[in-house]
Amino acid sequence: MKRHLSVYAMLWRNSLVREMTFKTNFILWIVVELCWFALQLTFISVIYLHTESIAGWSKWQVVMLIGAAHFIQEIFQALFLINCTNLSELVRTGKLDFLLLLPVNTRFLVSVRQVDLGSFVNAAIALGVMVYAARQLGFVPSALQIAAFLLLCAAGIAIHYSLMFLLATISFWTVRAQGIVWAYYNLFNVSRLPDSAFRGWFKVVFTFALPMLLVSNVPVRALTDRLESPFDILLLFSLTLLCLGLSELGWRFSVRHYTSASS
Repeated sequence: MKRHLSVYAMLWRNSLVREMTFKTNFILWIVVELCWFALQLTFISVIYLHTESIAGWSKWQVVMLIGAAHFIQEIFQALFLINCTNLSELVRTGKLDFLLLLPVNTRFLVSVRQVDLGSFVNAAIALGVMVYAARQLGFVPSALQIAAFLLLCAAGIAIHYSLMFLLATISFWTVRAQGIVWAYYNLFNVSRLPDSAFRGWFKVVFTFALPMLLVSNVPVRALTDRLESPFDILLLFSLTLLCLGLSELGWRFSVRHYTSASS
């Protein structure tokens, strides 16, 4: 563990050097993400000019939900997104051969090689929006509620990472899998909507097969004391363990059948 932590610290330092080398690009991507976040908040504001609630959610409750979804997405993007999308390039170019020879867990190295530091800035802004929404609701969460929220967010991030990493392993057979990986990433927008607004097969799929609705709705419900039962929390943690297990099985199966780019 100590060795892996030291390796991770060096990867962070390399990421910082890379970001500071291209400062304009670093700032530009922060601005782009902020504009996208502001656009979503504006869209919700326009909707609530014509209604007072959506599936029992008030305007500021939905703003808090959007903030939580953006926070989870940005932390995931900071830690894992670029690494998951780059797996196909490692396979295509044969650079994975070199990583397999290093005295470090290969999946760990593939998953955390690069860190998108700008996403942490946007995650902090998302938290600021949540705090403002809580003030508009006249709501002050307890320390226990905040801890539960952060723990549930970590579970949601683990689900996103596991599923996207599992999809990325398809590149061992198709060489390029960026289209599939980015298609999953675009589904993140579903998590910004109240789960109670959906019915039928759509809700079933995005709750159990691709648990987008659980990832953001459960943390916000726990934070605002809107959970009707602990079932949703148990379901979120159960799916987290299931997704982590499936992604590990998929990774091991893929590596066993990897023949390198030169053979």
